Amino acid sequence: MRCPHCNCRDIGKIGANQFYCWGCFIEFSVSGEAVRVYEVAEDGSLISVASMPSEVGMSSSAL
Repeated sequence: MRCPHCNCRDIGKIGANQFYCWGCFIEFSVSGEAVRVYEVAEDGSLISVASMPSEVGMSSSAL
């Protein structure tokens, strides 16, 4: 699996369908065809960055 934001392979799973990228320090979640990207704020809250189609660096078989 690759990060939908920076295409990095250094991804960690943090929850059900939730992942963290160590390359660009973003969190993203996968729900069916949709990928939601979040920036982590200083207080730990998530700020929505973008929603992307799952074809951007990801495939269903990679999950």
